[in-house]
Amino acid sequence: MKVPALTLLAALALACSARAQEPCFADYKASRDNPLELQYGVAEIRGDCSPREAERELRPRLAADDWQLLEVISTFGEAGLEQRRESAGEYFLRY
Repeated sequence: MKVPALTLLAALALACSARAQEPCFADYKASRDNPLELQYGVAEIRGDCSPREAERELRPRLAADDWQLLEVISTFGEAGLEQRRESAGEYFLRY
C-alpha cells in the first residue's frame, strides 16, 4: 500500500509542530550594581529552544528589573527543570 505524498507531508508537519510546542527553559547568570548582586535563575523560553534565543528573550526581561544578563548557561526541556529548582530559589521561573 502506497501512502500519498500529501498525507506523508501532513504527518511530518504535525510531528514538527508537536515538537515545537514542547516547553523550553534556560538557566542563566545575571548581575546588578549598587550594591553588587549576582543571580542564578531559570526562565521559560517561548521561542526557539536555543541559547541564542534565550539570550534575546532574557535581556529585556531582566533589564526591566535592572539586571544585566551575564550568561545563558544552557537550554533544556521539562526533564531538567526540577533538578534546578532549589539552586534557582526565588529566581526559579521568575523571569
